Amino acid sequence: MNLQVHLGNLTLSNPIILASGTAGYGREIAPYLDLDRVGAFTLKGLSSTPWVGNPPPRIHETYAGIMNSIGLENKGFDRFFREDLPFLENFQTKIIANIWGKTIEEYSDIAKKMNGLERIDAIEVNVSCPNIEQGGESFSSNGQVLCQLIQNLRQKIQKPLIVKLGPNTDDLNNVLQFMEKEGVDILSITNTFPALAIDVENQSYIFSRKTAGLSGPAIKPLALKLVYDVIQKTRLPIIGMGGIMKAEDALEYLLIGAQAVALGSVNLVDPSAAVQIIDGIEAYLIQKNIFDINDLIGKVREVWR
Repeated sequence: MNLQVHLGNLTLSNPIILASGTAGYGREIAPYLDLDRVGAFTLKGLSSTPWVGNPPPRIHETYAGIMNSIGLENKGFDRFFREDLPFLENFQTKIIANIWGKTIEEYSDIAKKMNGLERIDAIEVNVSCPNIEQGGESFSSNGQVLCQLIQNLRQKIQKPLIVKLGPNTDDLNNVLQFMEKEGVDILSITNTFPALAIDVENQSYIFSRKTAGLSGPAIKPLALKLVYDVIQKTRLPIIGMGGIMKAEDALEYLLIGAQAVALGSVNLVDPSAAVQIIDGIEAYLIQKNIFDINDLIGKVREVWR
């Protein structure tokens, strides 16, 4: 049984990736999950210098998902280098660094630092986080500025470059054409969806910034449609994500053409879920008499009758 997938020049042992922000820097989830069972692990988003994030409350559960307003809190590159990088040397799985900044210069600085680390296999650029007024939102909602950012980073990054786009990406058609032209290697689709919640008892907003990012099963049909739309418009490999809770969810993304999938909110519900999903995919392939997962990717058919 072959579960290996290729995203450009990034090869994964299987198509399951732990999404950024839901498994820390590795040691947080390691007691519950063998990191070498997953195809790749994406680090919590890092900037060059520490960032305190948004004031509490930061988490709010909904009927079929979770809203977060973490605000990209992180320890900064130097602490990551001292405290976490040595731990990651114990694993063979691919490590993807997720980076962000409030300006092109800040993005460029953290990109150069991550590009210089041998243990980092790829770099994912978060341009779509809906929680920071001066960060990802301003880049993903302005196609021209976003293209300037990617052009700058491509010159700094020799490792596989992944761009994480969200549901609010401006001028998507032109942005995708530009990504191909500038040599972006992979796209991650999608980030959380902007959402709002009200505290009826206190007649107030739940979050200090009013809106927050919605993830979990509630967004899966929307995220799946967005991944489908992007696949129709680009030849770049796609990492699909949004609301994946079980193997069947992951298989939906693979069937429409995503070469890999990333698990987010489910890691908060069950930190061992990734292994169960990998095992579920393998069982499905055996049941369907498919011996290579690549024979499944993009093979969705018209309505079955």
